[in-house]
Formats: sequence, C-alpha cells, structure tokens
Amino acid sequence: MNTWAASSPCTPRCVVSTTAPVRRTTRLRRYADVAALLGGALAAGRTLGDPTVVRRRARGLLDALGVRLELDGDESRTAPGTLIVADHVSWLDPIALLAHEPAILLAKSEVARWPVAGRLTTRVGTCFIDRARPRALPEAVAGVRDHLLAGRSVMVFPQATTWCRESGGVFRRAMFQAALDAGAPVRPVTISYRQHGVPSTVAAFVGDDGFLPSLLRVAGADGLTVRITAHDPLLPGGGADRRTLAAHAQRAVASGGWGLSGGFASATPPPAVRSGST
Repeated sequence: MNTWAASSPCTPRCVVSTTAPVRRTTRLRRYADVAALLGGALAAGRTLGDPTVVRRRARGLLDALGVRLELDGDESRTAPGTLIVADHVSWLDPIALLAHEPAILLAKSEVARWPVAGRLTTRVGTCFIDRARPRALPEAVAGVRDHLLAGRSVMVFPQATTWCRESGGVFRRAMFQAALDAGAPVRPVTISYRQHGVPSTVAAFVGDDGFLPSLLRVAGADGLTVRITAHDPLLPGGGADRRTLAAHAQRAVASGGWGLSGGFASATPPPAVRSGST
C-alpha cells in the first residue's frame, strides 16, 4: 500500500469564479508581467536560494498575477527549525507561504518536471518526494528531520493532494514524525481564498486540471485574495505521538482562515498520550 497515496473528490468542475474576469487588457498585462518575472527568476541562478530573494520574488509573482496577500494577525516569523503544515488548495499556496517567510518546501516529485515552475522550485531548495514509491517515505521523513535539527523550517502539505477548499482532506501523519524526532515545534497554517471578500474556488488546482489553464485562470481572476492564518505552534512533548499531533494541527487549520478575531487563532498543544501509537 502506498502510504502517500491520497485522493480528493474535487475536480475542475469545483473551480468557479465568483466574479466576472478582468478585462482583456488587464489579463495581457498580467501575462507579460508574469513572463518577465519568471524569466528574471530563471536568470537569477543560485541567488534564488537566498531567503530574502525568494520572499521578494514570491511577492512579485503574486503582484504580477493580481493576487493580494493578507496575513491574519501580526507578521511575526516562525521560529527557525519549525515544521509548518498547511491545507492545500492551489499551486499558489507555497508561493503565498514563501512570500511571507521563506522555508524549505516538501513537494511531490512531479512538480520538478513542470515546465519553468519545476526549475524554479528546484532552485529554491525544494525537497521532493516520490509518492509512487512507499519505500522512499522513511528517507524523506529523515531528510525533513535533519533540516529541522539544523534549524531550517520546512513547509509541508499533509493532505498530500489538493482540495477546492481549506477544510478538505485528512492530514497524513508521516511528516509529523520528523518533528517528533527532531523535537521541533509544529505550526499549523490555514490558507484560504476570496474574491472581493466572497469565498472562491477559482485558485483551486484539483483533479486533472492543467497547470497552464490554471495559471491563465488565476491571472484572469478579479479581486483575488489569499489569506494566511498562522496558528499558535504545537509543542511536541509529554509522550505525544504523530497521530495526536496531526489531529491537533488539522483542527487548528480547519478552524478557519477568514474573519478570525483577535489575531492568530489559538491551537492547544497536544496532550500527553502513549508513545509509539501510529
């Protein structure tokens, strides 16, 4: 059985814009801006791995696409060596996260083969996992653990596939073992999308949707906003196992990413449970 096999009932039929698309002239300008930015990123070479450069270019790409980035609460950074776990809706998700605070991404190996995007994700230091090879999972977990131990934060999407909304899917628990092994905090993050304040699935990248059609759809979307809600870190300890840690992280993410009052939502640290449960 493939531990990382995951499926979603979402298809391109789930993808609906809640507003009329932008005018053709706006779309053409966005296409040109995206092409120029991607060309510049490819020419940047190894400097693309610099955290400051990554953040600037990620924000530039959101601006080029006409996507507004909103942060729920203050802009406090995650402590180094944190496992950042988020829901997965779109290929925009990692860009939005990197625009806030660069970290190492864990992505499926297919991404490395995407035209242009594959080269860029490789250059920013992304770790890839082949979900068709279950035997590669322990090595991937060990790699994430090593990054955490070295003080490098890692971003993971535990749903292992995309859903059209932030509340879909079950968090796979394998990568939470990396946090436990490293004694690293886990920070749940909710990523959600709106168009002029109304929930929208226009950014969703689901089913057999193609990357280029999705890119063009996003570039044509009017009033698209992505919001990042960073919840309080979960601190492994007291015998907490990966199942409990994953469940607490999922509850924090599912608590919502829009309209939460009082800044960051609160996520209660996992209770002491019997160690070794899977």
